[in-house]
Amino acid sequence: MPAAPGMKVSRLELFYDLVFVFAFIHVTTASVEDLQPFGLVAIFLLLSVLWLVWSRFALLGNNLRADWGIMPIHGFTIMAIVFIAVATLPGLGDEPPQAQPGVPQVIPGEFIFPTCYLLIWLLEAAALRVAARTHPELLGTWWRDTPVLAASTALLFVAAVVPLLGWPGEGVVTLLLLWTLGVGVAYLTTVRLEPFAVVSAGHWTERHAQIVLIGFGEALLSLGLGSGASIGAPGTVPVITATLLGIALICAMWWAYFDTRSYAAEQVLHHTHGVRRDRLARDAYTLLHLPMLFGIILLSLGLKQTLAFLAGASSTGDDAPLEPIHLRALYGGVLLYLVALSAFQLRTVRSVTASLAVPALLLAALLPVVDRIPAFAALLLLTVITVTGVAADSQRSGVWRHHLREHRLAEQQALERRESDWRRRHG
Repeated sequence: MPAAPGMKVSRLELFYDLVFVFAFIHVTTASVEDLQPFGLVAIFLLLSVLWLVWSRFALLGNNLRADWGIMPIHGFTIMAIVFIAVATLPGLGDEPPQAQPGVPQVIPGEFIFPTCYLLIWLLEAAALRVAARTHPELLGTWWRDTPVLAASTALLFVAAVVPLLGWPGEGVVTLLLLWTLGVGVAYLTTVRLEPFAVVSAGHWTERHAQIVLIGFGEALLSLGLGSGASIGAPGTVPVITATLLGIALICAMWWAYFDTRSYAAEQVLHHTHGVRRDRLARDAYTLLHLPMLFGIILLSLGLKQTLAFLAGASSTGDDAPLEPIHLRALYGGVLLYLVALSAFQLRTVRSVTASLAVPALLLAALLPVVDRIPAFAALLLLTVITVTGVAADSQRSGVWRHHLREHRLAEQQALERRESDWRRRHG
């Protein structure tokens, strides 16, 4: 069933995204204990692969109804494969998984992820081929993408061989280089200048807004897990205060995206047509939402470890400093998010507000020396800078913001009236 321009996101697509909730949580949990610079690169590469899978799936759902015909079975299958691919990933500091004697193994542990990636690509390619029946421009995309994605998959399989060679130091570098090449080649299918074939602007913007919301949900979970929150758990003043600061920080970042920029960008996409719409959808959403999401993941890593450190220090009286990389992940995540959000605003509404540029510059200046600040003070300073910047941004854009909210309310009322009229006539 081909999609229509006014199509909304289906409940089935929201159900599919639950597997990415698990993926974000698993990546954060697997990497937080032994986080190193190479580990951050590995997280970004892994997130880039998952993002490419999700983006192609979102594009497919924008051209074909996800809840019609064979598409639900197709979605359930991809969902299961993504789950297996993520669930079998070892921690960043762990040894490669070894098969137990006497236990049959269908796929060697090192090859599970690239095999799952290959299966997902084949399923999405087949569905894209079906979508080309109603959208012929996708047929050219299907043929162009095939050799590129095949090369990307081959590089991931070659990377899976590296841990088997037993190289002590060079193996990590070689592994990351192969993954970088594989991911880079895969993204050639995204940065191409050919049309993206975005049928429904509303569906496209809503899907990306929901994945950002999932990222913020994961940040809240990390905040709770880091503070050791559970029923009956004792709460000290530093831990409770730090938790409230973390919540304020996450809320400010949510507000910066969802209050005005998300809706303003959607209106721009609605009023853009043809190849210009497809390129805008690619640049503003597929490309710029990736660093935005990675910034939220870094925030999650930093928050979880900072709260865990504060909770441990409160219970033991230990005043040992927090690992510098965790504070830098915390600050770097918010900085990357603000920079990507400003680029998103520039690409869509053709403007950048100084209210977000100022906190970004402050965080960039503090990033090299943040390890010299105590953990609680660093979290307090980060929250004050971010919340103040977002509040000033809302205040400075008051007239524009008021106009957008009135326009959105009028649009929702008009849609509800048309829907009520249609149901009255056909009920």
